[in-house]
Amino acid sequence: MTKFFNTAGPIQEEDHYSIPIAHRIDLDEILMLIGQKKYFVIHAPRQSGKTTTLLELCKILNQSGKYKGLYINVEGAQTAKGDVEQATRMIANVLVKMEQETLGESFFKEHIHDTL
Repeated sequence: MTKFFNTAGPIQEEDHYSIPIAHRIDLDEILMLIGQKKYFVIHAPRQSGKTTTLLELCKILNQSGKYKGLYINVEGAQTAKGDVEQATRMIANVLVKMEQETLGESFFKEHIHDTL
């Protein structure tokens, strides 16, 4: 299979061309901000690699052993249409699922899941 430029979702390295994270963001600056417990924003046009960048950043953080990075997508909660309780449950379920899949842990399941 020939690689191609992806315009629909996160990049899969085996299938898509990609630009290394070091060329997309200032990784040292982001790591400094994380170390200082500061917020940062990744702002860019649609389909420019924001999700892929965040997924790569999570990998870097997790491989460091110093931090735990977890990416979740909460767009599905939009279907709750103003029902805050339902949206909160949906987000908690995604958080628990992705934590288990990504980190192999169940901190959130043990601490928040049963209260919702």
